[in-house]
Order: sequence, then structure tokens, then C-alpha cells
Amino acid sequence: MMIAISLLLINLGNQSFSQSDDKLVILHTNLGKIIIEFFPADAPNHVTNFIKLTESGFYDGTIFHRIIPGFMIQGGDPNTIAGDKSTWGMGGPDKSINAEFNTIKHNRGIVSMARSADPNSAGSQFFIVHKDSNFLDGQYTVFGRIVTQESFETLDKIATVQTEAGDIPINTEQVKITKAEIVNRSDISDLLDLSDPERTTSTINSSSNELYQNKALDIEFKVPQGWVLQQPEKIDENSPDVVAVGPKVGPINPVISLTISNTNGKNIDDLIKEKAEFLKNATASGNLEIISQEKSTINEKQAYVTNARGNFTSNKESYNVKFREVIISTGNKFYIFAYSNGVDNFDDQVSKFEEAVNSFKITSNPIKETNSTTIKTTESTTTNSTNSIGKGGGCLIATATYGSELSPQVQQLRELRDNKLLKSELGTSFMNSFNTFYYSFSPPIADYERENPLFKEAVKIAITPMISSLSILNYVDMDSEESILGYGISLIILNLGMYFIAPVIIIYKIRK
Repeated sequence: MMIAISLLLINLGNQSFSQSDDKLVILHTNLGKIIIEFFPADAPNHVTNFIKLTESGFYDGTIFHRIIPGFMIQGGDPNTIAGDKSTWGMGGPDKSINAEFNTIKHNRGIVSMARSADPNSAGSQFFIVHKDSNFLDGQYTVFGRIVTQESFETLDKIATVQTEAGDIPINTEQVKITKAEIVNRSDISDLLDLSDPERTTSTINSSSNELYQNKALDIEFKVPQGWVLQQPEKIDENSPDVVAVGPKVGPINPVISLTISNTNGKNIDDLIKEKAEFLKNATASGNLEIISQEKSTINEKQAYVTNARGNFTSNKESYNVKFREVIISTGNKFYIFAYSNGVDNFDDQVSKFEEAVNSFKITSNPIKETNSTTIKTTESTTTNSTNSIGKGGGCLIATATYGSELSPQVQQLRELRDNKLLKSELGTSFMNSFNTFYYSFSPPIADYERENPLFKEAVKIAITPMISSLSILNYVDMDSEESILGYGISLIILNLGMYFIAPVIIIYKIRK
């Protein structure tokens, strides 16, 4: 069981260095050239994908369809060649790429991959950061940067073109990628002398965890803030039900998983014997070393803790990985938590794993609540959106905007919440109070949205002004408790005006 889980977790952070860092890409546009260099050590699969698409002519004729000055320009959608404007931002190749989150900051000139709410949904769309946007760090895969003075001048020209609703450029010919080509570094004579990209470990070192709740699985536990939650397809009983993937600092991404299986009449001693037999071949081959195994008690439940390390190979690269696995027995089910990371980075995140395990609860059990300053999120706001849409309950905003042009804005607001609001005491306090109120009525509305498409569309239209107004916070500096309070009060007043005062005035004038 541990081997199967380990291989899955390693695949989430695997490496492939097939592309040489001597390869650059030139994007020819009517406003100038943009030359991109790559970071194959940080995002090998994304680099390979981008170069292959460029070689195939995929990007030729596409436009930068989403332009937000002071933030970024986004392109790479094949729908922009001949598709209806309503489909722009939704296109891509047949295959998507798993996230390769890393520690490179989203500073000016960085090239990063666009995606939907699903972290593993990147395809062809990419964006170039116009001005530092570090609230994106660790949430999107950085795979390159622009490297000439002309590239930065072209970026500024594109960022300042006139746009219409949806941040779409009015004159699309200005921002068209007429051709994308591969060149060697030696072919470019005017490369800037750039230092290594700036990196951050702020997301990784953050000690705050969020409470993850899943009504369908009848569980809750704390997960590291900023980590990406996924709910993989349940292939068999030994495949994980929930996976949390952290930003990569070492050779692989740190991963915490939870696997739920039926006991089928077995007790924890029976499972321990099965596990020992399963691991015998791996330890005999020398690929896996058991460091320790012991029985324990966690939250008054029987548990079994295994620590191990091993050497594994993926794509011809070798990785020294350390594991910790905790089996919790509840009588009718086994709940198996696993944590894996590179040997040198294992201790950096192990405290977050321990907090996840110690906070684990079966939500149907009548357990007395304790005081907590973490924010409670529901499955529709923390898991893969495709999976959560059919589960019932959840966030009415996420359900209403799922698959629409508003999805990227909702994702930005989540990132704003995680990377700005929850970094302050005032922001955390506000979100706790807001979520208590919001999730008192949100789940039944979300359920009705799934049952009634017309109602869902009406809700989406109704919340569009609010989402647009909240998006303003992405472009302001909230670097103090006072600024958070000031902007928060201003937006509340703005929304009260839009939703209550303005309609009352209009109705009054009509009646008069």
C-alpha cells in the first residue's frame, strides 16, 4: 500500500529535463517581439509542452485575449483564431498538464501557465506578468520569463491597448501572435543580463492551516494554507481520496494524502500483518528502508505509525524520498494519512502533516467544537471543481460561475483571500465571521443551482457586479490592518449601493 501511494505522490512532482535551456521562443506580434527563456528544472513538463506547441504552429494567429494593465496579459487560446468571443479563454489542446508549482515569484516579465479552478487543467494558455503579482505565487506554474528590452517594451504596449468588457482588446490585430518560433540562445544578440529569478518560501513556511470539510466523505481535517487540494478518481480501494500538494522547494512536491478503505471485518492488527507482508519485497530489494513502526493513539482511536525512506526513479531521475504513514482505525473504516517529501526537506513540512492528522474528525460524530481561528472552507471551494460540482451543497458562487467566464475572477478572489486576507488578524477574523454567515444559506442554494440551470444563470448574473467590485482588491496594496479595513468598508458600501440603494431609488422614481 505504501509503495502504491508513494509512486502516485512522486508522479505529482516528477522531473523531465528533456528540453535544453538553450531553446528560446520568439512571439512575433504587430507591436513587437517577445522573447521567452525557460526554467526546465522547475517546470519540465510545462516547458516541453510549450515548445512542442510552438513547433507545431499552435500559437500562430492566436491573440492576447485578456489584457489587464498592472496585472498581466494572457494568450494562447486557439478559440481566438476563429471562434466566437464568448468562447475565448475556454480553448486549448486535447491534453492538459499536471501542476508543477514552484517557488519562483510572479514578478514583472514572468511567464506562467493559465488554468481553471482545477490545478491540473493547464493546456496552452499562458500569461505574462505586467507588474509584480505575488499573490499568484505557488498557485500557478511559472515556466519562463521574457529576456530582452524589446520584450518588456512590447509587454507594456500590449498591456496598454484599449479593451472592452471581459478585458478583451478592441483591436485584435494589434495583439495577434503572427508567428511563434523556436531559436537557439546563441541566435539572440541583445539578451539582458538577468540574475536568477526571485524565489519565495513564504507559502511553504506559513504555519496557518485551513479546515477542509468534505460532507460526501464525512470527514474534516486541517490542510496547509496555499497547498492545492485534489480529489483524484478512486481507481481502487488503495487509491487516495484526497491529496494536498504543496509548492516545490526540493526535488519533488511535498504531498499529504488521505485514503479511506472499509475494514471488511479486519482489525488494525490484521491490517498491520498485511502491510508487513506487502512491504517485505520492497525492503528486501533495498529500495525501501523502514525506519520505525509503532502503535499509537490519536484522538482516542487506535493508530499505527510507519516512518520509511526510499530511493525511486522517475523519467531517469533518482529521488531520495522520506515517508510517514498513519493508519487510524474507527471500527468500520481505516483512514490512512500519508506524507512524502524529499529527504532533505521532509522535516520542513512534517509539523503540518501532524496537525492534519491530529485535527482529523469524522463529522457525523458528535464531537464538541474547539475554538479555532482557521477558516472553514467547503469541498466546492477547496477541491477539484469538476469533482465537487456533483457532490451536493457547497459554495453558491463557485457553483454559479463554474465553467463560465467568471471562473478566473473567482479563482483570483480565492487567491486574494489566501495570500492577503488570511495573512492578517483582521482579515482572518472577518473571514471566520463571514463564512459562518455565508455557509448558513449557501449549500441549499448551490444544490438548487445544480438542479435548475435557469436559476444558476440568474444567480450568476446577479453576483457579477459584486465579483467585479471585489476584483478591485487584486490591484491595491493591502499591507496593513488599516488598509484592509478601509478597502473592506469601501467595498461593502459600494455593494450596498449597487444592490439596495440604487434599486430603491429607481423603484421610487418609477412609482413617483
